[in-house]
Amino acid sequence: MAASLIEKQFAHRVYDSLQTLSCPLVQDLYLQEEESMLELLCSPSVLRTDILTWICCSINPKFGTSETMSAESKDPDSFEKKIAAIGQELMLCKADDLDLIKGKASPQRQLRFLEQLLSLVTGCRKSAGHRTDVEVLLYEVFAAENMPHLRQMLQPELDPWPAHIEALHEVPELTAKPGEEFPDVSDLLHSTQTELEQLQSKCDLLDSAEENLTAFSPSSLRLAARDLMQQMMTFSHLYETDLRVYCSRDPPSFSTETDIFQRVQQKLLACNTELEMQKEISEASGLVGEEVKRLQTQPRYWSRGEKRTLPEQLEITQRVGNIVSQFDT
Repeated sequence: MAASLIEKQFAHRVYDSLQTLSCPLVQDLYLQEEESMLELLCSPSVLRTDILTWICCSINPKFGTSETMSAESKDPDSFEKKIAAIGQELMLCKADDLDLIKGKASPQRQLRFLEQLLSLVTGCRKSAGHRTDVEVLLYEVFAAENMPHLRQMLQPELDPWPAHIEALHEVPELTAKPGEEFPDVSDLLHSTQTELEQLQSKCDLLDSAEENLTAFSPSSLRLAARDLMQQMMTFSHLYETDLRVYCSRDPPSFSTETDIFQRVQQKLLACNTELEMQKEISEASGLVGEEVKRLQTQPRYWSRGEKRTLPEQLEITQRVGNIVSQFDT
């Protein structure tokens, strides 16, 4: 398998991640060449499928159970479709992207898919000395003890206030003074409820609770936050190295004499018109020259039914004129 140096290094990094996670399928392989690692991870084989199964079981322990696997045993691609479904839930691939699961896609895409899956496996973390502040914050936000708070944020509910808070907000009933009118609260509440229903109908996130749970699962949020962090780091590096110099410059000053462009355009249009006229004159001159040449070389019928060229006819006419002039004298 011919591959570039980047793909070989990428395969080496993914293979090292599998060994770091103590994957039992690669513990006894002892591969040393990057070409062999790339062939193992990017070529269709039973061992590659088993590695994918182990990764999916590490992410979701319910994956691969006998009950779920026997339910779709009639479909030959049911196992690949199940892995693709997990990839779609994690926003890593599409549900019908079976070539990526079978190992028929490009090596760069397969290795990226495996690396993203391994990043979600429990225990696949960097050492504490190399963690950034953002990573520490992410691990703290997505910790097990904070999962109920995240679920509460994804499915907010308006719980009743406790008794001690309600007692603080109790207001004694006020008697209306003569001539004082209270606003119509029911109409205001009704209009507010109507506006909220309209907003809810326009919000796609509130259409289906089950779709929300799939799209906003902790794994998907963790992956989206990690991708956002990488993009922000990339932009920060690009800004510091290339863009900061241009951002500190003064804005360019443009001339207020914009009529010069109009004058230049008018002169260019006049020049184009003259060039077109010169072209037409040249074509007309060529046609006249061809007609004159044709009259001089091509014989034609003149008076008395004789066929001669123009020079011959002029010569005869000149002779006749000379004879006539002699008789007159």
